[in-house]
Amino acid sequence: MSREEKQKLGNQVLEMFDHAYGNYMEHAYPADELMPLTCRGRVRGQEPSRGDVDDALGKFSLTLIDSLDTLVVLNKTKEFEDAVRKVLRDVNLDNDVVVSVFETNIRVLGGLLGGHSLAIMLKEKGEYMQWYNDELLQMAKQLGYKLLPAFNTTSGLPYPRINLKFGIRKPEARTGTETDTCTACAGTLILEFAALSRFTGATIFEEYARKALDFLWEKRQRSSNLVGVTINIHTGDWVRKDSGVGAGIDSYYEYLLKAYVLLGDDSFLERFNTHYDAIMRYISQPPLLLDVHIHKPMLNARTWMDALLAFFPGLQVLKGDIRPAIETHEMLYQVIKKHNFLPEAFTTDFRVHWAQHPLRPEFAESTYFLYKATGDPYYLEVGKTLIENLNKYARVPCGFAAMKDVRTGSHEDRMDSFFLAEMFKYLYLLFADKEDIIFDIEDYIFTTEAHLLPLWLSTTNQSISKKNTTSEYTELDDSNFDWTCPNTQILFPNDPLYAQSIREPLKNVVDKSCPRGIIRVEESFRSGAKPPLRARDFMATNPEHLEILKKMGVSLIHLKDGRVQLVQHAIQAASSIDAEDGLRFMQEMIELSSQQQKEQQLPPRAVQIVSHPFFGRVVLTAGPAQFGLDLSKHKETRGFVASSKPYNGCSELTNPEAVMGKIALIQRGQCMFAEKARNIQNAGAIGGIVIDDNEGSSSDTAPLFQMAGDGKDTDDIKIPMLFLFSKEGSIILDAIREYEEVEVLLSDKAKDRAAILKGKMIPSYIINSNPEMENEEQSSPENDSQNQSAEQVSSSSQEVDSVDQESSEENSLNSPPESLSPADMDNAASISPSEQTSNPTENHETTNLNGECTDLDNQLQEQSENEEDSNPNVSWGKKVQPIDSILADWNEDIEAFEMMEKDEL
Repeated sequence: MSREEKQKLGNQVLEMFDHAYGNYMEHAYPADELMPLTCRGRVRGQEPSRGDVDDALGKFSLTLIDSLDTLVVLNKTKEFEDAVRKVLRDVNLDNDVVVSVFETNIRVLGGLLGGHSLAIMLKEKGEYMQWYNDELLQMAKQLGYKLLPAFNTTSGLPYPRINLKFGIRKPEARTGTETDTCTACAGTLILEFAALSRFTGATIFEEYARKALDFLWEKRQRSSNLVGVTINIHTGDWVRKDSGVGAGIDSYYEYLLKAYVLLGDDSFLERFNTHYDAIMRYISQPPLLLDVHIHKPMLNARTWMDALLAFFPGLQVLKGDIRPAIETHEMLYQVIKKHNFLPEAFTTDFRVHWAQHPLRPEFAESTYFLYKATGDPYYLEVGKTLIENLNKYARVPCGFAAMKDVRTGSHEDRMDSFFLAEMFKYLYLLFADKEDIIFDIEDYIFTTEAHLLPLWLSTTNQSISKKNTTSEYTELDDSNFDWTCPNTQILFPNDPLYAQSIREPLKNVVDKSCPRGIIRVEESFRSGAKPPLRARDFMATNPEHLEILKKMGVSLIHLKDGRVQLVQHAIQAASSIDAEDGLRFMQEMIELSSQQQKEQQLPPRAVQIVSHPFFGRVVLTAGPAQFGLDLSKHKETRGFVASSKPYNGCSELTNPEAVMGKIALIQRGQCMFAEKARNIQNAGAIGGIVIDDNEGSSSDTAPLFQMAGDGKDTDDIKIPMLFLFSKEGSIILDAIREYEEVEVLLSDKAKDRAAILKGKMIPSYIINSNPEMENEEQSSPENDSQNQSAEQVSSSSQEVDSVDQESSEENSLNSPPESLSPADMDNAASISPSEQTSNPTENHETTNLNGECTDLDNQLQEQSENEEDSNPNVSWGKKVQPIDSILADWNEDIEAFEMMEKDEL
């Protein structure tokens, strides 16, 4: 990649940060976070509770504090100085609010310390921050003392939550009754607390953090050297005994190694290497990282992985173990290329398990570190893909919105502070040369929130307390300690293709299956042996199959109700290879059983507002119907919307001329869904959207369901029918009130905006085009949509919502709610949203999806080739339009441009 292109991408990252940070400051500050869909701040207690997610919010302007050192890394020193003044003037740390000790430590304490570190650096340079006198450090010290009461336990492990004003013990605190905490929550304190002690000379913070780490180390499972996910803070007993490198444990391992780097204490390195040996022995199954049981580490604890493990390749780079880092990173990248983002969880065969994506930065972090280690420009291309996907799918007029479902492209009204603290920092550093940064980044270490702490702290205010004493270290192979904290400049001096040679076998891992499995089958055929028994081929009445099960250590138990139960004991297998085959067989059987329960299920659908001024930016997830046109098998339906009269659609429509050729809006209730569909179809409607009559219903509080028929033959219904809950439906209704003409797209998933606007003539001089986009995108109408401005949507919800008393005509996509009667339950088909994925054996569906993407690219290319410039200001296509239509389009676009002139994309 040329220096010019790297600089161009770096500038694009700067513009993206300005878009996110500027909208936070304009629409949300001093709130903790921005709600980018509704363009307002998220204030604890004023929005519906999101459970544990809200524990990060403490009414202390979280996003601003979390962004402080990002401003300096991105060379925005003047903005940094202004931000520090705002923090000192406006932020109050004495609020009566219960917060997460872990999140407050890494985001707020870490943000204050990172800001202080770079403030004193700038002050030493002599141009900026000359007035600064350790004010951020004093705030950090105040916060540190507020967190200390959480450590008042017999074990030394902190309580998971604390009240900033009243602590733990006081009745007003409303906390202190918890008994469990996650390993990462207790083990991710040492960097911030030790830095606070080294900066201030108050040793108490480092002492408490060390004590918590010591306790976790002593409670490790001695035979496997693994730790569990959740531990009792009073007794030290493991509550959840599964172990991995993802959620709940991740940063515990990270902080052991980084504590050694920052503090120079060998015991932290010894502990890390002991754990790392266990991870590579049991959890690492390249390119996968699968959770295991700490007492039986040869048994997998689950068949899916979560997105937080994407940090691990970056940690392996710091340790110097590059090969598995490259393998895991490449596997994750293939998943991203399939879904545009990394789903919150995905299965071992790379299907979506949890479909959300809250714009997590861990994959970008590992990409940056792998580029630092290898110098391979491939990782620059990976970063470029991340930038394009963020701009294409997550960017909205007021910032960047988290993905509620990566399959449909629907958004969530959420932009977490870590997005500004980490994502833009790592992406900018990926493309920056040394001279692009105003300080030497190598003089600092990144915390888990990407805050910067100076390495000179290792020799400052060292506590007099004795070095950590750890006992009973496992004897390890010396090779495990090779290349710890290596000099990346000499890792691959003679082999620039090293990383590529490792990636190559994995480039099709997602589209096919785990390469190990393929290799095993091929080797079996070559040796004349039969391939391993697959779950889909198994028959309980086949004696040969039963013999194979016994060889794999799998027992078959016949239950009284006629069902068969399978149990595997790896120790009873004939060999380790047979045990591995048995484990794979069991995983396949679990997934096959789950798939059989989902054969009749329908995935969610999408309602996309495509008219001015939205242009496809607003995507609402809709419930499907078990009747009418199946949008997954037919082309999407596009049309203007119109309300039916009567609104409930339960009788012949009195306004057929209004809905003729349009998509009819009808209200739920008073009759069956199928009856509504027939009435609007008879009036000439081309589709229907049923809006919930339960005011305020929201996908944040209710499961998704699909509309069932009326028990009769519904083959006569030919139009597509979708369901929106009240909060989502109000978005369309509000748009009609404001703009009258509202056009929507009904489809199986959100469409690319370039495809939506294909053929729409928009003068190029109206659009402030984005010079950072690729040439293909510049020549397609997508830039038109990306530079239009959607109105501020008055809903924080982008998914379908609740289930109520009309359950007799609906099928629940979740387990039926408690309010359903037995009669209701008879007509409810249980579906879990996390299971709404296609059967992996149905490869033709995946092929079709991929084919559609290819067709879209071809369409864009053909359209680009067919466009020609006959005027330096106006871009015309060969399609002729009436002048009135063209002028109307121009007027709409001029209005949109003027309306959002502040939002310069």
